[in-house]
Amino acid sequence: MKKFFVSGIGTDVGKTLVAAVLTEALCADYWKPLQSGSLDYPDSAVVKDWVSNSVTKIHTEAYSFTQPLSPHTAAAIDGVEVFFDNIKAPATNNHLIIEGSGGLMVPIDAKYCVIDLIKALDVPVILVSANYLGSINHTLLSLIALEKYKIPVVGIIFNGPSNASGEQAILDRFPLKVLGRIPRLEVVNKDVVAELAAEFKDVLATL
Repeated sequence: MKKFFVSGIGTDVGKTLVAAVLTEALCADYWKPLQSGSLDYPDSAVVKDWVSNSVTKIHTEAYSFTQPLSPHTAAAIDGVEVFFDNIKAPATNNHLIIEGSGGLMVPIDAKYCVIDLIKALDVPVILVSANYLGSINHTLLSLIALEKYKIPVVGIIFNGPSNASGEQAILDRFPLKVLGRIPRLEVVNKDVVAELAAEFKDVLATL
């Protein structure tokens, strides 16, 4: 069974959308270990609303915090002690898509960051990059960090408006497999996610 950790080059780059598309494409299970804020409509609920297959199971977060802040700060505000070693991937006989929180170096507690969790879970990464001023730098720094941690990256997905020059600058330095590109979307719903998922099925089968 395939397991992938969907990580972004920062916040608000489209990780949840990509995670939903990959979940639908693979009819995989979905898990977000750490949820900060939006507890009335967390990312797990968003993904549940966006996928349409009957196989996907949405697994419960390891930790959920009330404030939309980095986990270490949100946990402190909520008076919650995070036990890093207790964050274990859910048991499943299905494919599993894991969605990260923010970027790779977002702190989970005083010692560990998201990248440490990826290493501990021993799951390859699908990196989500969005084209904006500074995204080349953020993408390359993310890839350098993953390389330093010896975490395999199976591919990259570019989300939002295209920028051929910026994308090529990244790929010239890290010849990653481009798994796909998702255009700017005015509306996201089950139908849109299903259409995007169909475009990703063939490439995911090769991973």
